[in-house]
Amino acid sequence: MPDHEHGGAAQPWRARMHELIFEADTPSGRIFDLAILVAIGLSVLAVCLESVRSVREAYGAELRVLEWGLTIAFTVEYVARLIAVKRPWMYARSFYGVVDLLAILPTYLSLFVVGTQSLLVVRALRLLRIFRILKLTHYVGEARMLKAALAASSRKITVFLGAVLTCVLIAGALMYLIEGEEHGFTSIPRSIYWAIVTMTTVGYGDIAPQTVVGQFVASVVMILGYGVIAVPTGIVTVAMNDAFKKSTNTQACPACGASSHADDANYCKYCGEKL
Repeated sequence: MPDHEHGGAAQPWRARMHELIFEADTPSGRIFDLAILVAIGLSVLAVCLESVRSVREAYGAELRVLEWGLTIAFTVEYVARLIAVKRPWMYARSFYGVVDLLAILPTYLSLFVVGTQSLLVVRALRLLRIFRILKLTHYVGEARMLKAALAASSRKITVFLGAVLTCVLIAGALMYLIEGEEHGFTSIPRSIYWAIVTMTTVGYGDIAPQTVVGQFVASVVMILGYGVIAVPTGIVTVAMNDAFKKSTNTQACPACGASSHADDANYCKYCGEKL
């Protein structure tokens, strides 16, 4: 089919459905994305409100009706996404495909878990609905840039975290040796816990050094803590600047639904389908 026919009435129904569901740069696509965003927000709000006993007792029936309505809507969306792509199994196995499935599965599974002994399981299944918030990454373009930045800086951050882990191990062992069990440092693991709390500047205060030497070591760990906060921030910031400079578009693959392709890309980098 010639390229000029893709935007008109001659466009196949699957291509039109793909444009509506996956393409965010069209008027209909933006309306669809906005509707899903509102549904996700309502769903997460309903889960949070359901955990409040007074609200649950007063509006439990209304919340259940809302939940089932949203579940049906997300189910229709999930099925539509599978229909709109040429390779539905590939989309179903992707990150977003799994997230879409997890957004609807807990509600249906709760129907099959019965009995008073299973109430805790039902609560856990219902709590999984909060992960619908992950669906937001479908519709926020900046999330793709953040994902690319984190992937690009993952090796540097891993090395940095290894260095931090070495520091807290050394600091924990030193504090165990200096303070001892009489001051609350009853073991090296507990001392490492203190080092992590201190280095991250959380400072619970449940364990504190009592000796002069121990307080000096604690001061050094506190100062190092500022570097712990600053270094990964700088690494990710540089990676985000690099990711921002790389030109990508919002076009989704008609076969697998993947996006974030380069502007000059002719084929999908995941499945090889022509864009």
